[in-house]
Amino acid sequence: MGEGTFPENTLAFIEALNATVSGFLWGPVGLALFLLAGLYFSLKTGFFQLRRAKLWLGSTLLALFRDKAVVKSRDRHAISQFQSLCTALAATLGTGNIVGVATALVSGGPGAVFWMWISAFLGMMTIFAENALGIKYRYRDESGAWVGGVMITIERGLGLKWLAALFAAFCVLASFGMGNMAQANSIAEGLEHAFGVPKAASAVLVMALAGLTIFGGIRRIAGVAERFVPFMAIAYVLGGLAVIALNMGRLPSALMRILREAFDFRAALGGAAGYGIARAMRFGVARGLFSNEAGIGSSVAVHAASDVEEPVVQGMWGIFEVFADTIVMCTITALAILCSGVYDMAAYAGPAADAVGLGGAALTSRAFSTVLPGFGAPFISISILLFAFSTILGWSFSGERAAVYLFGKGAALPYKALFIAAIYLGCSSPLKLVWDLSDTFNGLMALPNLLSLGLLSGEVLQMTRDYLRRGGKKRLPRRKTAFFG
Repeated sequence: MGEGTFPENTLAFIEALNATVSGFLWGPVGLALFLLAGLYFSLKTGFFQLRRAKLWLGSTLLALFRDKAVVKSRDRHAISQFQSLCTALAATLGTGNIVGVATALVSGGPGAVFWMWISAFLGMMTIFAENALGIKYRYRDESGAWVGGVMITIERGLGLKWLAALFAAFCVLASFGMGNMAQANSIAEGLEHAFGVPKAASAVLVMALAGLTIFGGIRRIAGVAERFVPFMAIAYVLGGLAVIALNMGRLPSALMRILREAFDFRAALGGAAGYGIARAMRFGVARGLFSNEAGIGSSVAVHAASDVEEPVVQGMWGIFEVFADTIVMCTITALAILCSGVYDMAAYAGPAADAVGLGGAALTSRAFSTVLPGFGAPFISISILLFAFSTILGWSFSGERAAVYLFGKGAALPYKALFIAAIYLGCSSPLKLVWDLSDTFNGLMALPNLLSLGLLSGEVLQMTRDYLRRGGKKRLPRRKTAFFG
């Protein structure tokens, strides 16, 4: 046996096993589960996310300007609604918004953007249901702090401790993959590409900053998130809008290309003109879910730490979370790439993209460099650093809650130590394997979550009906509740 054979064989085995599992989770059955869950809640609530837009925007975004209690919590054992949003967005506004969108375009074509929109539109109601149930079934521990999450919902709502433990185990794995190594990898790649920073140096820096925050607990994480998540999101949006505005003439054709290639039956049959519907759907939905995490249940533990009293209100914060993450942020990235003229499907499809250095963040950097010569790559690298770092912080709490559920409070400190150590591994791991493993962990985590949502769907609908009858209904006419089952 030659030197290096065992590690190479092990890596090949991991890749083959992951491909098999991922092929099932993100194949027709897995995609159908995600989309059908969101479609069910959308239909049964009369498309709440669309027809009640005034209500949920007024209860979330607009509430920030009129209600100080939404911004600053009076409960010293909880975080405010705004902090819960920022912390949840910290976990979702990650590399999926920059690297993930570029990866979807390279792997699934422009049509993948349309399926990102579909997954986000339906996912708004999936995360609405997750958060509402998370608030209903959370409880306070002996210190007075809120304890919640999908595992708590499953145990207290269904009495299925084995299913709750299964979710928690998948959540711990996902926290190291999607919430840690994928983000750390993108930070290291971006800093090396833009500034020539060695990956080892990036790893040490991120580990140090993450450790200072994570070991401070949820209140420190939330405090950091509320200070820089809004800033980094606004800065990135303005940069992306600048790229689109200066290439406004290409915007109509970019939008038409997205719609046309999402339903390009000739490409699906021939394979020569594009990627086909199935491939666009697969990467569009997968990258959309990687970004907004609707149906995965990762942010429920964070939302459950909020001082909110009404489950439906926290559900509406979830709707806004997905809207901001995917409908706004991911769309801006996609349109910036397509309008800038740097994207060429024929030249950069699949492996060719890596061969010319246009995989991941590099494609987005080139798009921004068309209007920011000399600053495009640094701007994207800094954005990735902030986005990915915030994701690491947000996911650390979700993973910690899952580890504590499985092993008790004594597991919190070891988990945090391992989580920090995994950052170094993520910075030095191959990008493709990290992304592939992250997709698999996401899918595994979603299975028990989607099952619990189905079994507890009646409670979500009842809570929503009751809320509208008590107060929310005053904002809209009675006839708009007729779609409830």
